[in-house]
Amino acid sequence: MSKYFKYFEYAYLFFAALFLFEAVRIWGTEPNKAYVFLFFVAVAIGMYFFKRRFRKKYEQRNQN
Repeated sequence: MSKYFKYFEYAYLFFAALFLFEAVRIWGTEPNKAYVFLFFVAVAIGMYFFKRRFRKKYEQRNQN
């Protein structure tokens, strides 16, 4: 089961990269929208680290 959790962690990084690309792409024309995308980048990266920490705790608990 933890194998699938690992894939979902990397999905958050993938979406962060997409949001970052979009923010850079529209920075010159619509800076307000770009800030929203940068916020989503920060949330996605935060979720990556949160899910990673949760998965590692889950794996340690199952090993004991």
